[in-house]
Amino acid sequence: MPTTTWWIGFNSLVLLLLALDLGVFNRTAHTVSVKEALGWSLVWVSLAIGFGLWIGSSMGRQPMLEFYAGYLVEQALSVDNLFVFILVFGYFRIPPELQHRVLFWGILGALLMRGAMIGAGAILIAKFHAIIYVFGAFLVYTGFKMAFGGENEVEPESNPVIRLVRRFIPITTRLHGQAFFVRESVTPGGAIKLVATPLFVVLMLVETTDVVFALDSIPAIFGVTRDPFLVYTSNVFAILGLRSMYFVLANVIGKFHLLKYGLSIVLSFVGVKMLVSERWPIPIGVSLGIVAGVLVASILLSLLIPPKPKPAVELPASWPEN
Repeated sequence: MPTTTWWIGFNSLVLLLLALDLGVFNRTAHTVSVKEALGWSLVWVSLAIGFGLWIGSSMGRQPMLEFYAGYLVEQALSVDNLFVFILVFGYFRIPPELQHRVLFWGILGALLMRGAMIGAGAILIAKFHAIIYVFGAFLVYTGFKMAFGGENEVEPESNPVIRLVRRFIPITTRLHGQAFFVRESVTPGGAIKLVATPLFVVLMLVETTDVVFALDSIPAIFGVTRDPFLVYTSNVFAILGLRSMYFVLANVIGKFHLLKYGLSIVLSFVGVKMLVSERWPIPIGVSLGIVAGVLVASILLSLLIPPKPKPAVELPASWPEN
């Protein structure tokens, strides 16, 4: 069973990796090349595989398979995040050299929020076991909605967090390098005030959309394993690799147009698995094979079947005024 030392050790490792990332390897803003992003993706995947092997030697084969299944589910569902990142960065014209900084702080915030949500989910399942059926039904509904719902859209003006930020903090219309906040005059000749830059607003959009996606992914991973340590660690490894995955797939992710149907099947399968878990438990090895098979099939079919052409979308010429 995971001990307090394991929790402390794992979080210390994550903080060390993040400190090295921002303080050593990415101290200065730069455009992340596909080669660099691919290298980092291999690093994060290798770390996840190695951690899973450590889980196997410390806790046994079953927890190891649960970790890998959870990691695969979270990694697959995080693809939806990538679509939103692409839309947000395109909408606000964020240059490539600044995108890494937004993703770094966005993912750091996501780690904190998901940790809290996983803790709450574990408590709910422990005290109210029937909540597992609510989670299962919700995932089946979400899978259906993902398959037959509309496309993702960026609507900053309807985001309640953005409206809250604008109510309390003035927002400048110009980028100021890597800065999230600067001091400048809001009106000509006016007093110098602290104002948020568009980069901060984009960060808030990344954070809030991640919370929305976590409402799907966290119940899904509880359908794979009930161990909070495995839920948390598989979530963290998937999130840590999300930035590098973005820079690898940003230019080609549109080709995987059938992937959303694969993700909808995965969500629905996990939901059904939760609903029937007490009467007809599905072995974790079978679950892992089904999830992997569905995802691979949806990617291959996306490459074999060309997508239907879409009408061009008119993007704003500049940052929307307050």
